[in-house]
Amino acid sequence: MNTSLTGKLRSLGAGLRALLVLTLVTGVLYPLAVTGVSQLLMPGRANGSEVRADGRVAGSSLIGQSYTLPLKKGQETAEPDLRWFQGRPAAGLGTNTENTRYALLLSGATNLAADNKILVQRVEDAKATVVRDNSVPGRPVRPADVPADAVTSSGSGLDPDISPAYARLQTNRVAARNHLPLPEVARLVRAHTEGRALGFLGEPRVNVLELNIALKALVARH
Repeated sequence: MNTSLTGKLRSLGAGLRALLVLTLVTGVLYPLAVTGVSQLLMPGRANGSEVRADGRVAGSSLIGQSYTLPLKKGQETAEPDLRWFQGRPAAGLGTNTENTRYALLLSGATNLAADNKILVQRVEDAKATVVRDNSVPGRPVRPADVPADAVTSSGSGLDPDISPAYARLQTNRVAARNHLPLPEVARLVRAHTEGRALGFLGEPRVNVLELNIALKALVARH
C-alpha cells in the first residue's frame, strides 16, 4: 500500500515538474525569444506595421481606414470626406453584437455570387457614386474609367491599398477640394505607387493611409 502511494506521489511530482518546465519554456522563454528576435530583425512589423504622423500613431499600413464626415442627426451611414483619397468599399464588415462594451468591427466578405442581384445593384450604385464624387468642372469621370477596386470590397473588407488607376481617378477631386495644383497631387500619387513584390508578385498598389498623410503635409505647405 505504501509502495503504491509512493509511486503515485513520484508520478505526480514528475508530472508537476514537467508542467513547470514546459510552462517556463513554452510560456516564458520561447515568447521572449521570439519577441526579442522579431524586435531586433523587424521591429516595424513586430509592432503592427504602425504608421506615424505628427508624433503619434496614425494607423497600420496593413489595415484600411475610412475617411468620412461626422454623422448628421438622423444619419446612419457617414458620407465620405471628399478632401481625402478614399479606399475600397468595405461591404463585408460587420458589427460586434456579442461584447457590446466595445465598438468593434468584424472583418469579412459579403460572400455574394457575381450574379447576385444585391451585389450587382451595389456595384452599380457604387460606380454612380464614384463618377459623381470625382467629376469636377471640365473633367468629368466616365463610368468606363472606374476601376474594379473602386466598387468592390476585398475579402477582408480591410484592404489598405487601392490600384494606381483608382488613385489617379481621384486626383482631380482631391486637388479641387484642397485648392491644390493638380500636378502636385499627381506627383504625390506617383511617389506613393508601389510596384509588384519582387517584380512579379501581386499588383501595383497605393497605400491610402500613407498617401493621405503625405496629402495632409502638402496641404499644410500651401
